[in-house]
Amino acid sequence: MSRARQPPLVTGISPNEGISWTKVTIRGENLGTGPTDLIGLTICGHNCLLTAEWMSASKIVCRVGQAKNDKGDIIVTTKSGGRGTSTVSFKLLKPEKIGILDQSAVWVDEMNYYDMRTDRNKGIPPLSLRPANPLGIEIDKGRFPQKDLESLFPGMSADFTSENFSAAWYLIENHSTTSFDQLKTAVVNLKKQANKKNEGSLAYVKGGLSTFFEAQDALSAIHQKLEADGTEKVEGSMTQKLENVLNRASNTADTLFQEVLGRKDKADSTRNALNVLQRFKFLFNLPLNIERNIQKGDYDVVINDYEKAKSLFGKTEVQVFKKYYAEVETRIEALRELLLDKLLETPSTLHDQKRYIRYLSDLHAPGDPAWQCIGAQHQWILQLMHNCKESYVKEQKGSNSLLHSPMLDLESDVRPSPIGHLSQTASLKRGSSFQSGRDDAWRYKAPQQVVFVEKLTKLVVSQLPNFWKLWISYVNGSLFSETAEKSGQMERSKKNARQRQNDFKKMIQEVMHSLVKLIRGALLPFSLREGELRQYGGWEMKSELSGQWLTHVIQTVRLSSESLTALEIPNDMLQIIQDLILDLRVRCIIVTLQHTAEDIKRLAEKEDWVVDNEGLTSLPSQFEQCIIHSLQSLKTVLDCKPGEASVFQQQKTQEDVCQLSIGIMQVFIDCLEQLSTKSDGDIDTSHLSVDVSSPDLFGSIHEDSSLSSEQRLLIALSNCRYLERHTFLNIAEHFEKHGFQGVDKITQVSMESLKELDQRLFEMYIEFKADPIVGSLEPGIYAGYFDWKDCLVPTGVRNYLKEALVNIIAVHAEVFTISKDLVPRVMSRVVEAVSEELSRLMQCVSSFSKNGALQAKLEICALRDTVAIYLTPESKSSFKQALEALPQLSSGTDRKLLEELLNKFKSSMHLQLTCFQASSSAMMKT
Repeated sequence: MSRARQPPLVTGISPNEGISWTKVTIRGENLGTGPTDLIGLTICGHNCLLTAEWMSASKIVCRVGQAKNDKGDIIVTTKSGGRGTSTVSFKLLKPEKIGILDQSAVWVDEMNYYDMRTDRNKGIPPLSLRPANPLGIEIDKGRFPQKDLESLFPGMSADFTSENFSAAWYLIENHSTTSFDQLKTAVVNLKKQANKKNEGSLAYVKGGLSTFFEAQDALSAIHQKLEADGTEKVEGSMTQKLENVLNRASNTADTLFQEVLGRKDKADSTRNALNVLQRFKFLFNLPLNIERNIQKGDYDVVINDYEKAKSLFGKTEVQVFKKYYAEVETRIEALRELLLDKLLETPSTLHDQKRYIRYLSDLHAPGDPAWQCIGAQHQWILQLMHNCKESYVKEQKGSNSLLHSPMLDLESDVRPSPIGHLSQTASLKRGSSFQSGRDDAWRYKAPQQVVFVEKLTKLVVSQLPNFWKLWISYVNGSLFSETAEKSGQMERSKKNARQRQNDFKKMIQEVMHSLVKLIRGALLPFSLREGELRQYGGWEMKSELSGQWLTHVIQTVRLSSESLTALEIPNDMLQIIQDLILDLRVRCIIVTLQHTAEDIKRLAEKEDWVVDNEGLTSLPSQFEQCIIHSLQSLKTVLDCKPGEASVFQQQKTQEDVCQLSIGIMQVFIDCLEQLSTKSDGDIDTSHLSVDVSSPDLFGSIHEDSSLSSEQRLLIALSNCRYLERHTFLNIAEHFEKHGFQGVDKITQVSMESLKELDQRLFEMYIEFKADPIVGSLEPGIYAGYFDWKDCLVPTGVRNYLKEALVNIIAVHAEVFTISKDLVPRVMSRVVEAVSEELSRLMQCVSSFSKNGALQAKLEICALRDTVAIYLTPESKSSFKQALEALPQLSSGTDRKLLEELLNKFKSSMHLQLTCFQASSSAMMKT
């Protein structure tokens, strides 16, 4: 189980104070693992989760809501960490009232102001005519806390237009540091304003006094006439006269006030027009502002202004507003086309793509911009991959070079050749100098196919994550989740994504197939069909890549697979890459074993024929180290990474590797045979050296300028013996250690072939050494016309036998010098041959005289006793048959003479026989 995450901790907020709906940035630790992990966010007790945008585990952006508390903590709650804590707080300020002509950074609700300006029945003057500074002196805002003023004047206000206006509060807030003289001036200014209002009313009355007086006189005259006459006639005439007077008074009033009223109406019209322009200047200036903001790239400002204009004037019936709003729509349509072009433009970062998609969504662009972007990115990635292949193929063919050939430092992957490495090992082991077959350089110019694979995988790994993340954002709707109002867009996005899952899966599979086939075309062209080879191939395959480069390529593809797996791409989409890695691993093993066989074939050129104390040259050690080195170079290839299958899971691979392994062993066996059967003129012995550590009792064989064929046979036999008892068994262990299949078969076939070679070489050496000795017996026996029927009394062992013994001792010395372990085997076979020949010769004699029988028995016993330690059942049988062919000695005198002559022989040959017996006893101990 994974350990639970720490609870969220808020350590900073910017800004740390502001009014409601202020945008703030929250910073801290453990603020969630993603947008879905964030489940709670409160500031001053108000829930701000709906406006929260999770940026990272240390950053969240949101807007402050309308909280009751003026100061409080910032509490973040996540699924993984629970409810968090805060080390900072946020202070909520109350918004200041803004006049109609005051500048403001936010949109102000003007409905109340509009009603107050148009309601002519109320006696309240328009806000635009109210003085911002009623005292007429400089305002000096004090630093008294708002909370203290509210508690000091409960239920009151410092707004002079409010019904609960408090003059004391107003003076404390705006003139706390004003001098007394200035306050006196303020009183004077207030009196002047009051007098102006009174004088205005009085002047209005004074201007109409003449009219009032004339009307008063006319009414008085009418009244007097009515009282004097009292008749109907007078009443009629006076009524007519009164009407005339009233009409004249009206005309006079109209004449007097027409100009004034006209100017007043014009001023009111102008004032209303200015108010309309001032109030709706946002709409009138919007087309130009949109153009400017588009040029600056401030698309957020354009979208906010457009949303605001759409909400205010989208359904207006005023023609002027319709005209300007139509201009806005024209600009917005051009912006939609511009943003779509930028969205589909490549290359582009994931951040820019998300930004343009949100812009187009906010502008209600037709279609599905997010899916259009995904399709464009898919085609662009495919085009990049094919362009990469074409450029490297052209460079390989010598066309116009589009890319430089990088030098890859493969110090960790590419090693010197096995031959050079083993030669150095053997030289250090013997303390001699040995020149490597190849230059020990660790920096190679990479083949074009290897550079191409690195470039191609790097391209896919760099582009596919953004492509995948864009799809994930499209699926979970995070492209439209900045605010809660966009939940409808998020649901539509999720619905579209569900409908297009199969289409996107095909896109990913197409990218994976292209990646794999391009790599196969460069490294495994035989695995593609003819039609695919024309599309994905085109490389000039002068020679196949070595195992070291294939190992490097496998490592590159593995890293790419791990990077793609980390994106949580489904395994079924990545299975094709695993199949490619398996084929590359199998091919790498095959190629490495083939190259190992070639390297082993060249080991014959490195044989220096320097024999160590055990009778071995460096050849078996070089062979074993070459195999081990090749297997070690395959270790990373043979090891299975997560999700990979064993390279030996297929029966065909097992059989191929087994046959190649047997072939490697057979190549070395052939190498041994070639070395042992070369003629003297075919062997380069100019580099031979003497091993001074070898205790050679009979002189070093390396004092001569060349080795005889018999010496080479002995060295080869010694090497074969070591190979059979040690090297082949060690190699079998290494094969098993590295997971090779059929190791028993490899060992069995190799051992049988080695034993056959050993037997052939041994028979060849015995033929070289035993035949001359055997051939000299018969001429030696009958030298000087010797006759077994007519011979003198024996005086000792004749010279032919001594010569044969000396030749046998020479063979012993030669074998002992090369390898003490071979002495018993060789000497036993030589003794068998000599005893068999001697038995044959004795059996061929028709009859023996007494002296002849004594002479024959002396020589047979002398030879038998001398080589007694090397007698085998076959040689013992031969000696027995030879003695049985002789007449028995009947007299004790003859037996005594035989014993004396034997002792005499052993005494005279004491030096040779002592050396012979000492070496034999030493051999028996081993």
